[in-house]
Amino acid sequence: GKTSLLDYIRKAHVAAGEDGGITQHIGAYQVEHQGRLITFLDTPGHEAFTAMRARGANLTDIAVIVIAADDGIMPQTKEAIQHAQAAKVAMIVAINKCDLRTANPDRVKRQLQQMGLAPEDWGGELICCPVSATKGDGMDHLLEMILLQADVLELKANPRRKAQGYVIESRLEAGMGPTANLLVTNGTLQLNDAIVSGSSWGRVKAMINDQGNKVRTAAPSAAVKILGLTSVPSPGSEFHVYKNDREARQVADERLAAERLQSLTGATAPAAPLTLDELLQEKAGSEKRTLNVIVKTDVLGSLEAIRNSLEGIKSEKVDLDIIGTGVGNITVNDVLLASASKAVVLGFHVAKENGAGAEAKRKGVEIRLYAIIYEMLDDVKNLMTGLLEPILKEHVNGQAAIRQ
Repeated sequence: GKTSLLDYIRKAHVAAGEDGGITQHIGAYQVEHQGRLITFLDTPGHEAFTAMRARGANLTDIAVIVIAADDGIMPQTKEAIQHAQAAKVAMIVAINKCDLRTANPDRVKRQLQQMGLAPEDWGGELICCPVSATKGDGMDHLLEMILLQADVLELKANPRRKAQGYVIESRLEAGMGPTANLLVTNGTLQLNDAIVSGSSWGRVKAMINDQGNKVRTAAPSAAVKILGLTSVPSPGSEFHVYKNDREARQVADERLAAERLQSLTGATAPAAPLTLDELLQEKAGSEKRTLNVIVKTDVLGSLEAIRNSLEGIKSEKVDLDIIGTGVGNITVNDVLLASASKAVVLGFHVAKENGAGAEAKRKGVEIRLYAIIYEMLDDVKNLMTGLLEPILKEHVNGQAAIRQ
């Protein structure tokens, strides 16, 4: 109910346009209450997005934990609380769906107390606000508590200095190139500022706010999408503004050189991909088999979450090896890599570039596209348990047709 709650506050309809009603990327939205601005980071709640939710907690000053009054604390709720505690951010609990007959706010408070979080009206320090996302009950009180908590924490920033902040999300967009959603935590970001985030740098050519309007400046706590970067920065990475392009490029080049040196000295070179025959000969005496996959997504945040979810799939008979990942549409190079390593290409919110589909048919490479993450996860489990295992067993038994 997090996005539905925010919808009422913003008088918008973010949830309506999402696949499966789930917030698939971190969104940042700004609302005004009592003449003051509050910026919300709407983090996904599905268990597959643990990594993104953790990053959301690290970027915030106050974490609003939304708990349904009829369901109580769920496993994902516990994760969200743990992320907020690990990030050492102040917490406010919004007990949603209090308008339902089955609502039991006291049970939620008991569960919180069992986790060592005593509600304020029970003698503790945790602020709990009963609300309803459908009727709007308690919304003003929730916003007032957020502003009050901000005053207690004495959250301040200097708008007269060079901007710094964090990358909320990043992607490669057709016609725009690398774009990044930035959260400004200090200073003011302006058009034509030279910024560096990790080994990515660029000059801010355009800024778009959460309403889709172009703006020239972004003050502290504002969230904007920027254009003009030379590459896609990592989500969660910090950005800083430098004097000019030359200084920004120098800093980015130094970081890139350091990353390359670390990759050469700190990790072994990847082995050449094996064919299916070589794989079976190498593992003839082993019960374990390997399913190779290549994952392409529209944004880095989704890629991170999907990779974590895929790596969490366990099988007694089949190992899962992610041999390649990337942001953007599926290309001919992806197909060639999949062909060389006998891999399946998985795409999330992406399409096939011109020529990729035809090349996949010629090479016998399977490309699977998804709009909902748990459909992808279920499909991969089916591949591992229902398809790959019988093929490999028959192949080991010497059936030439299967080998071919």
